[in-house]
Amino acid sequence: MPLVNKLILANLAHRPLRTFLSVLAIGVEVTMILTLVGVSYGTLDASARRARGIGADVFVRPPASSAVGLSSAPMSDKMVARLAEEPGVALATGTMVQSIGGFDTIQGVDFPAIDKMASTWRKPGDKQADGFKFLEGGPMRNDDDIIVDEFYARQKKLHPGSHLKLINHIWTVSGVYESGKLARILCKIDVLQRLAGSEGKISAVYLKLADPKQADAFVAQLRKEMNPGDPDAGYQIYTVEEFVSQLTVDSIPMLKDFIYVVIGIASIVGFIVVFMAMYTAVLERTREIGILKAVGAGPGYVLNILFRETVLLAIFGTILGILLTYGTQWLMAHAVPASLVQETVYAWWPRAAAIAIVGALVGTVIPALKAVKQDATEALSYE
Repeated sequence: MPLVNKLILANLAHRPLRTFLSVLAIGVEVTMILTLVGVSYGTLDASARRARGIGADVFVRPPASSAVGLSSAPMSDKMVARLAEEPGVALATGTMVQSIGGFDTIQGVDFPAIDKMASTWRKPGDKQADGFKFLEGGPMRNDDDIIVDEFYARQKKLHPGSHLKLINHIWTVSGVYESGKLARILCKIDVLQRLAGSEGKISAVYLKLADPKQADAFVAQLRKEMNPGDPDAGYQIYTVEEFVSQLTVDSIPMLKDFIYVVIGIASIVGFIVVFMAMYTAVLERTREIGILKAVGAGPGYVLNILFRETVLLAIFGTILGILLTYGTQWLMAHAVPASLVQETVYAWWPRAAAIAIVGALVGTVIPALKAVKQDATEALSYE
């Protein structure tokens, strides 16, 4: 092993607490980045799976609404009957979505219709192909009944017969169903319409076609029919696959910007920690640097030691940060499984590592320049 590598390892081992804190700070920086990215991708992918899981082929939303997020302009529930009469439509059903705070929503459905739509979906090998599968209890029977998916039930510790207050109403859990369909909380659509003061209004219509292979052609024709003059304006009509393809980080500017802001904050934190650690290291090693210069070490040699030491800290911190993301993933899966879903996004590992290493090197520039400028005679007399 070259002498310089032995010197670097000795320096790190000689100050274990500072080394540990530096590695931990860089690790937290990497964890912040990977956790945020993982939650963003995981939450969107979970929404995509639930959209696919209902078995619809076409998705219709009202004008002035986006492909993602809640509808801001509900449409009349008469649209369900109107779309059901379209040639090629085998089944149509409407839903209403109401926010209950944070990432949670409650969705009103016509359960027999939505269950039939899921039951007519036949995708070989997919366990979701036989309609709603209840792990406990069964579907809604009374107006105050709700059904919840397994993750929401686990997070809130709910079972059939449990009571839950949502939107200023006391609900009774009638069943817990296997996750993968629509929202995590479902109730009767007419009850939700009444409670929200939106009688006769819905947020979306799901269509099941007699021939799913005709979905693209059906959507193109329906856009021309419902949005004369501009097929891309007015009602938002998508195939389910087209809708799902829009559930990405890149398609949501606010989410993408938020990720960049957090990455920026994490990078600044890492920069400050490394800067302070290396600045302190330079001060503590003033005599050492003086000795190196006295025996002929040039500025390049001193810079090489400091920068290689920084890269080593950044690499250890990156490895620690990646390991910590598995801890945050486990924590979310057990503490808030219905609110946040975190995935492991391997493509971001090298990006997070690059951000950590570059930030650490930038934080070392000023301390390194201070070390290079030190006079050997003064450094040797430093106490």
